[in-house]
This record gives sequence, structure tokens and C-alpha cells, in this order.
Amino acid sequence: MADSAAYRRVLLKLSGEALMGDKSFGLDGDVLGAIADELKDVCSLGVELSIVIGGGNIIRGVAASRRGIDRVTGDHMGMLGTVINALALQDALEKRNVTTRVQTAIEIREVAEQFIRRRAIRHLEKKRVVIFAAGTGNPFFTTDSAAALRASEVKAEVLLKATSVAGIYDADPRQEPNAKRLREVTYQQVLERNLKFMDAAAISLCRENHIPIVLFDMTSPGNIFRVMCGENVGSVVRD
Repeated sequence: MADSAAYRRVLLKLSGEALMGDKSFGLDGDVLGAIADELKDVCSLGVELSIVIGGGNIIRGVAASRRGIDRVTGDHMGMLGTVINALALQDALEKRNVTTRVQTAIEIREVAEQFIRRRAIRHLEKKRVVIFAAGTGNPFFTTDSAAALRASEVKAEVLLKATSVAGIYDADPRQEPNAKRLREVTYQQVLERNLKFMDAAAISLCRENHIPIVLFDMTSPGNIFRVMCGENVGSVVRD
């Protein structure tokens, strides 16, 4: 395994579901600890690490709206779920002596900083891990869009999307056993072929700002570290 970073500054997108392990809801302490261990190893490489975290393990705005909750209200509930996850990850990292800041797109000054781009960049320059919570702060936008937005704002060299599948496929591998993994695709191919691993707004924003996307399986131990070192893990989207 390589022991040097392939990137100087990265944005890692973590789904909320990744934090619940085999549970049907909430947080799995063992999974949270394992992720924090890997992120500590990543920080030891000198990487300037920022993270956008989802809230699907707690609530999703779209799902809430199907249960009769107003969509905007549901999305705001989902934003608060991401703050819970961000604080949990911050706690796990700081227990491992990794200096961390949580910034939110909605003001909750008692528990986290409000997102300020220049302050976020300064934290990164000081090698503090910055966890971005509350999505973009706006309803109707996914945390994938938030990841693409924050990656663009902090001038990340790459957006790493951690998932439960090995990469991008030409069909859903959970439904099509013969689905073929695509090692490298262009932004245009993703949009034309409607490869649904990330929403179109996020793809377009990364394309506009020339930010490659690496999608990989984070359930395999060590994969986060391997991706940071530039190993051929997962699938890459670029021009």
C-alpha cells in the first residue's frame, strides 16, 4: 500500500447510511470508530481533508414528505440530521486527537460554526478536518449537491464519494448481476447515460469547476486510505 497522498486537498462525501452499519436507524459506534481510524490515517499523510455528511440514517426530506410532512419542513429536518452525524464524527475524530471543526449551512452557533468559506479554507490550511453539515442550507438540494458546492468553494482537487458499491456500473448491480463496472467515464457520459450515482446538479457543478469524482466502496477496510493515496480503487469521472 502506498504511504504518500495523491492529493493535497480533498472533499470526502459520506452518506448518513454509512454510519449506521447493520442497524436500521441511527449510529453504529463500531462503524463510526472504524471510519474515524481511517480518517486519522489519512490526516497523517498531510491531506487537507473536508467532509460533507448526509443524514439518511436519521431522516430524509423526500421520505418525510411521503408521510405527509411538508417537503421544505422535511428537508430542514434532514439538515438537522446531518448536524447530528457531523457532531458524532467530530467526537470520534477528536477522541483520536484529530483537530476538527464542524461548519453548518444553517446557524446553530451553540454547537457549530456557521459556514464561512474563508474560515473553512483557513482551517484546512492549518490541517484541521472540516465537516460541512446541513447540506447547502436550502431545501430541494441533496447532500451530493452540497458536496460538489463545498468542493468548488474550498478548491478541492477531487471529490471522493464513499458508497456501498465498488464503483459506477452501466446498470444497478443489485438488480442486474451482469452489470459492468466502468473504471473511467466522462461527465458527459454520466449525464447522457443517466448513470444515477449522483444527481445531475452535482455532476454539472463538478464538471464546470474541473473537479474529478471518485466513487468507491467504503465498506472494504482501508479503501478510504487507498483512494487518498491514488490507488486504482472504484471509478473515476473526469473530462
